[in-house]
Formats: sequence, structure tokens, C-alpha cells
Amino acid sequence: MTNLELQKMANEVRKDIITEVHSAKSGHPGGSLSAADVFTYLYFEEMNIDPKDPKKADRDRFVLSKGHTAPGLYAALAERGFFPKEDLTTLRHIGSHLQGHPCMQHTPGLDMSSGSLGQGISAAVGMALSAKTFGDSFRVYTLLGDGELQEGQVWEASMFASAKKLDNLCVIVDNNNLQIDGTIEEVNSPYPIDEKFKAFGFHVINVNGHDFDELRSAFTEAKTVKGQPTVIIMKTVKGKGVSFMENNAGWHGTAPNDEQYAVAMADLEKAGEALCQK
Repeated sequence: MTNLELQKMANEVRKDIITEVHSAKSGHPGGSLSAADVFTYLYFEEMNIDPKDPKKADRDRFVLSKGHTAPGLYAALAERGFFPKEDLTTLRHIGSHLQGHPCMQHTPGLDMSSGSLGQGISAAVGMALSAKTFGDSFRVYTLLGDGELQEGQVWEASMFASAKKLDNLCVIVDNNNLQIDGTIEEVNSPYPIDEKFKAFGFHVINVNGHDFDELRSAFTEAKTVKGQPTVIIMKTVKGKGVSFMENNAGWHGTAPNDEQYAVAMADLEKAGEALCQK
């Protein structure tokens, strides 16, 4: 896809996110919106996947380590054709396959259940080690929140990934600088994130997480790295695309009411119209 096509799709993913959390009357819009561009790039450009055969053996794997941003992942999966878009309005409803956090037993296209922060990267490391052990060609991607880096398990997994030279592993950090209680510096600063990962033996790439040129370059570079895992640290805006949600920690885990939903969708419709003029 061209960058413009990716931008248009990311805008659709953002509209889906807002629709999901509004329908559920709960959920996590802020971090879903900040990661919408990377979800779009992964599922429409980067990963070797097939919606018609979601369990194919050589597919690339993705683990959403920050599992609370499931609305963003579900939106990308639906847009990519893994299940009907109409299902998105059933988020967090009883009997729905779209639970508040990813559940691999019920949702097509999911490779791992997640939600307890810190655990997803460990699962991804295990998948990457398995591929190395058995000579499989697939790559493994995992998305972490910057607040999640406060979990010790993240660094245990990172140390192991480096020790085992897992160059088929690509860790992505959504650095929107906000978590549920405020800025990550105020809560427990993980900065400098890039230097920490370098110290743990990672190849480090810093990008603007809303720039598809930079994302494309970063993921292309990651595939050339040998002998060590890669981390792509994305500088992003929490709540990206919705005026009243941007850079506002209060929208970490709050659903919009009817009036707010209308404003949010109007923001995104306007953004979509601007993209159509390009």
C-alpha cells in the first residue's frame, strides 16, 4: 500500500476504535489511537498473514503485550478481513469473541492472549526462540506500552532475547508518555528507553510512530539485522486523531459518551476528507 492508502486505513481504524469503546461503554481508547498507525502498517504492509488461513504455519506472529489496547488490534483485524466489521460493536459484551483483552481461543488472527503487562513480550520471545530452534522462517512482533516498561518481566525477557540472539524478534514500544496515572516520568520513569535497550543488547531504532515513511524504513531495517533482536521506539501522541483525547491521560481507559462520540467521529471524518483531497 502507498503511504496515503495507509493513512486512510489508519483513519478508518481510528473510527473503528471510537465506535468499539462507545458501543461497549468501556475500554481503552487513548493507547489504541496512539498505536493505530503501527497496527495498520503491521497488518496491511509488514506481516506475512492470510485472513483466509489465520493459522497457516509460516505466518508471522504478533503479540499485543499492552493487551488493554485490544480495540486497536481488533479494528485492524476486522479491516484486514479476519472477521466482520459488524462484530466490533460487540466489544466487551457477554458472548462476544471480542473481549476487553485479547483471547486467542475465540478471535481469528490472534496468536496470544494478553493483558497482564509484561507477559506479552515473554510469550513473543518464546515464539521467536521456537522458530530459531526448529528452523522456521516466521518473524515475531510484539507491541509494548512505555508504562509497561516499568514491569521487571520486560527486562528479563529482553535479556534472554539478546542472549539467544533472536534476530527474528521485533519489539515495538508505543512511547506516548502517558499511562493511567499520568506521565511515565511522574509514575516511574523508564527513560532513556533507547539506551536501556542498547544496554540489553538490542538494535535500536527511534521513529515518529505516526509517519509511515519512518515506520517503513524502520521495519525494513529491522529485517536486515543479524545476531540481535530489534526494538522500534515510536514517539506517539496518546489519543491521536481525536481533538479532546490527544495528550490527555484521562482517556487512557474511559469511553466517550454520545456527545463526545459525535465530536470524535466528526474529527475523524474531517481528517478522512482531508486525506481524500491529497
